[in-house]
Amino acid sequence: MRSTTRLLTSAAMLSALLLTGCSATGGSDSMAGMDHNSGSSDSSAEAATHNAADEMFVTMMIPHHEQAIEMADALLAKDGIDRRVVELAEQIAAAQGPEIETMRGWLEDWGVEPRSESGGMDHGGMMSEDSMAELAEASGAEAARLFLSGMIVHHRGAIDMAEPVLEDGENPDVLALAQQVIDGQSAEIATMERLLKEI
Repeated sequence: MRSTTRLLTSAAMLSALLLTGCSATGGSDSMAGMDHNSGSSDSSAEAATHNAADEMFVTMMIPHHEQAIEMADALLAKDGIDRRVVELAEQIAAAQGPEIETMRGWLEDWGVEPRSESGGMDHGGMMSEDSMAELAEASGAEAARLFLSGMIVHHRGAIDMAEPVLEDGENPDVLALAQQVIDGQSAEIATMERLLKEI
């Protein structure tokens, strides 16, 4: 009877040891997996890679977007504007505001200072101070036409700025935004050209 009891006790102890060993092994595998996953900083570092073309596009596109929002706000402050032009101005402001914040975040991540100037620049179809003042003073259909004609030039300038970075840039997020600018603003140009003929 005693020998039977001893055998049962030994078997139980052996089973317990085996289970403990399996558990320890599984735990180390699990930790190894966690350590491996924590090494995902490589992918975030990859996403942060950029070159001079990326920097130039972002630093120039921020003030470019800012002026587009200024133009939209100037139009939206007026009464008697064609509803379709109002909706387009709202669409432009709603799209470009978040893009500005995204681009500012990239510059911060890269340790790059943003450009300080926002208006009166002569690159990328930017409107002059005189043109902005003319838009601010205009009303009704004249204001709508000034907005549309100015924004067509402005959008074409943005597309001209976006195309080179698709060739020379390397940051995947910047390339995606550049393509978005080209696609979205090309479609808006077509809409604005049609509206100009109808107003």
